[in-house]
Amino acid sequence: MTTPKNELLFVALGGSGEIGMNVNLYGCQGKWLMVDCGITFADPAYPGIELILPDLQFIEERADDLLGIVLTHGHEDHIGALPYLAEDLGVPLYATAFTAGLIRGKLEEEGNAKRVKLNVVDTTKTLQLGPFGVDFIPLSHSIPEMSGLSIATPYGRVFHTGDWKLDASPVIGKPAAPEQLSAIGDGGVLALVCDSTNVFNNDPSGSEADVRAGITEVVAKAKGRVLVTTFASNAARLHTLGEVAKQTGRALCVAGRSLDRILKVAKATGYLKDFPATVDPEAAMRLPRDKVMIVATGGQGEDRAALSRVAFGSHPIKLDAGDTVVFSSKQIPGNEVAIGRIQNQLAAKGIVMITDRQAHVHVSGHPGRPELAQMYKWLRPEILMPVHGEMRHLMEQARFALSEGVPQALVQSNGEIVRLAPGNPQKIGHAPIGRLVLDGDVLLPGDGGTINERRKLSINGQMSVAVAIGGRGLIGTPQVRYNGLPVEEDRVPFLEETVDAVIAATKQPPKDREKLREAIRLATRKVATRWTGKKPIVDVLLIEA
Repeated sequence: MTTPKNELLFVALGGSGEIGMNVNLYGCQGKWLMVDCGITFADPAYPGIELILPDLQFIEERADDLLGIVLTHGHEDHIGALPYLAEDLGVPLYATAFTAGLIRGKLEEEGNAKRVKLNVVDTTKTLQLGPFGVDFIPLSHSIPEMSGLSIATPYGRVFHTGDWKLDASPVIGKPAAPEQLSAIGDGGVLALVCDSTNVFNNDPSGSEADVRAGITEVVAKAKGRVLVTTFASNAARLHTLGEVAKQTGRALCVAGRSLDRILKVAKATGYLKDFPATVDPEAAMRLPRDKVMIVATGGQGEDRAALSRVAFGSHPIKLDAGDTVVFSSKQIPGNEVAIGRIQNQLAAKGIVMITDRQAHVHVSGHPGRPELAQMYKWLRPEILMPVHGEMRHLMEQARFALSEGVPQALVQSNGEIVRLAPGNPQKIGHAPIGRLVLDGDVLLPGDGGTINERRKLSINGQMSVAVAIGGRGLIGTPQVRYNGLPVEEDRVPFLEETVDAVIAATKQPPKDREKLREAIRLATRKVATRWTGKKPIVDVLLIEA
């Protein structure tokens, strides 16, 4: 498994069996090509953590054979890990101008822009990297310059979709025409590696152009201030919101650093040229309530995003009873509690909330079943390999593709090494996989000692015991402190019993100080367990007198 031979291999190090953190590898004739390198966002299983990155150990050990990283588009789950991992891989990055602009900003923030080679590709030409010939094929999505990758190899062509949808009336960019996709199919497609996110949707995802009417209607009816929250990277939605602001006669205020970044890169690369001039939050608050529309980040419940700060009153933008918040985004699974917390806070203030359940204020950027079926017909792949989805999504797309006439479908998950050719596709091995967490400025294993200790602390609490020991045994009274134990009103008797237990454990102090330390630790935890049912982490400090 160390080096791909005369064959075409595929390995996902992220994004297969989960939505997010997409990292895909293609191996051929001794070389590897990486497609995307993204992040996912942490859940409560990772206390104190916001970002989760893929563990690239497998390809790091083979970095000399890695030719480069090709990026499909600029969403965080496809480029977000680059500032932290690309420098160590030491290979060039290849992206379109808009995507490269977003990556460059991230590298500059991390301080390694000069040490990572970032190439802007000419999408009219084939990018040749060793045995891989890569053509960037424009597809519709919620961000400019989404590119499917048509990857030619000596063993057949792979079409790697990235994120995509079909949009008959795109507001930004021009996707490939059906004739272009059919022509790729005419040339023969060995494997279609395809987005599975919306495979359970029986309807098409819908056009961005259709959303404009729905949002315009909502904003026009609103009596007070209107705040619209959407994904910052959804530049197509930003274009729509700019048009809505102009049509409804409202000044536009943009709140959120990521929104500012997207607007800057979009304008620098030729997009959003007609986006209206914006006002700052202070100016927005001085305008009549029915003459301002705010676009803000935070629709997924992120603590530090603008919407959360508005909801909890720590942002210059203020909303009051009768104002309206429009959630122009899909609720990502896993974010329900965080979103609900913000919505409850807004509801308590008497603020009107509109989601896609009440009005047509959002369309997805991923394909429903009719769009998937159409792509199968255009490309006519020999093999369908679903990615970008939880296992239920991957299995369902495999079944659906077979029902639509695709000859073969193979479901893989992160780490499974698949030989696509020659011969029938099959799993031939397993690569090490895992998760890294960004904890402050440090990368740590997601299931390493630090995070596991933090999990234990969050569940069971912590106790500290300081004991002074001299030649004749205990000196003075042991000092006990605790954090996170449910003793509340029983604090005094609990501490008294704990001190008594520690003293008892030191009555006959063994010469082996580590055994004494362990006896004190166990005595302390035994008291805590009897009082609380918890098994806290106990730290013992022995002071030699």
